[in-house]
Amino acid sequence: MESDDDLALPPALAAIAALGFGPAPDDAEAADADPGEDPHPTVDFEAFEEFLDPEDATDWFRIWTNNPEAEADQFRIFGQTTSGGYAAFWLVREDAALPEQPIVFLGPEGETGVVACDLSAFLWLVADGSGPYEAVEHPTRRSQPHQEFTAIAVKHATGERMTAREVVAAARDEFPDFEDTMAELSR
Repeated sequence: MESDDDLALPPALAAIAALGFGPAPDDAEAADADPGEDPHPTVDFEAFEEFLDPEDATDWFRIWTNNPEAEADQFRIFGQTTSGGYAAFWLVREDAALPEQPIVFLGPEGETGVVACDLSAFLWLVADGSGPYEAVEHPTRRSQPHQEFTAIAVKHATGERMTAREVVAAARDEFPDFEDTMAELSR
């Protein structure tokens, strides 16, 4: 078991977790909703208060990949969608600090994708009204800036402001093989 300090989120993610995205609509509500009605479409994401324990992450990853030998030590899981998909830092950059690692989405039905090149880019993605699921499944989603998340990004991000589309495009350009890497681990 890791100490509480090892499971603590970076301050920017802790701020997002404290603010929250609000409840995601259920399927019936989504079907009845007028697409022009809500200027801030719901983001299907809940940031955890701390990282998922590594042992729990490995248990989940083995089931997700259907590979009893798979290890999740390359991920630091920090949130989930209502359907059980996880968002995580992917620890692929050797000797880089956690906030400099890319962020990925691992969906409940095997969906995968790189969401952002690093934490700063992820903050701009969220500020633009998208979450990890939306970045993978709806990468061209219309910008819906969120005032409170924008304030968090302005305070914590080290990179230039980007739209969600720009964040996702940059991540896919830098890490084009993520999906193949996950497919190789799966059985």
